[in-house]
Amino acid sequence: MSNSRRGRQPERDTDMDRRAHVAVDADRPQAGGKQGQGDAVDVNGPLAGGGQGQGAAVDVDGPLAWREQGQGDAVVFLHGLGGSRTSWAPQLEGLSGTFRCIAWDMPGYGASAPVTPLTLAAIADAVARLLDAAGVERAHLVGESFGGMHALHAALRHPDRVDRLVLANTSAAFGLDGTDPDAWRAARLAPLDAGLTPADIAEGVLTSIAGPGLSADMLAMRAAGFARIPTAGLRAAVECLPDHNVVDRLAEIEAPALVIAGELDAETPVAYARILVDGLKNAELVVLDGIGHLAVSEAADAVNHLTRAFLRGRANR
Repeated sequence: MSNSRRGRQPERDTDMDRRAHVAVDADRPQAGGKQGQGDAVDVNGPLAGGGQGQGAAVDVDGPLAWREQGQGDAVVFLHGLGGSRTSWAPQLEGLSGTFRCIAWDMPGYGASAPVTPLTLAAIADAVARLLDAAGVERAHLVGESFGGMHALHAALRHPDRVDRLVLANTSAAFGLDGTDPDAWRAARLAPLDAGLTPADIAEGVLTSIAGPGLSADMLAMRAAGFARIPTAGLRAAVECLPDHNVVDRLAEIEAPALVIAGELDAETPVAYARILVDGLKNAELVVLDGIGHLAVSEAADAVNHLTRAFLRGRANR
């Protein structure tokens, strides 16, 4: 449920597209330096997530609510427009043997209190408050779609709190394809205006943006996470999202970044991921073949493997 590709399409560089589909050595961390314009990963290959979950996940409720599991360096998971803290179940299970995994409910979602007005700056400040509440000085941020936008804004507003970024299926700005923000908002608010709830629309929305390989179990997990969103919270987020634009500020971000794109993602296509990689000081791009807008669920093992290797890179230098 991120910015649509309706309207004018971004031009594609066919040479860049060819370079995006190169086999990557899944056993080699991709840390440091600006890499090539994208490495493709065969998500059906031997990319098991590795590392079993450590202990049971624990829910912490308060003004900012989160679910956490594991010990080690803190990794904060920032869900998308149609997600919540439970949407990261495969990541908490797969990565908590290595990291302290913290998946929040953004303000106004799940068990978290709303922030009024909801702005991207307010969300970034809420990320910093989450770290305070969790007793974390500095963390890696992993964001999906709208959550990737939150990670970018947090890295700009609170650079001293952010170590590394993993940005999945996201973009540097809304409307890169010319989408009208008012039309985008109206289309997403129409079901709510008609009396439907997030639970009512969850499965239809998720299947419309995912690639063909999303399993029934993953769809059910994601739909349950979507159903936790209060209608008022979703409305506020829909109003907020089109204000996102950090294209001209990407070079200010010092944190190394791994950008993950889905080959079949029509919401935030590979062309958008390349804008991120080109603008950030220290970024690399991985393109997942056959994957749509929900890479963290469609290719959970591959995403977990890539995330673990990238976040370990700083210590391995």
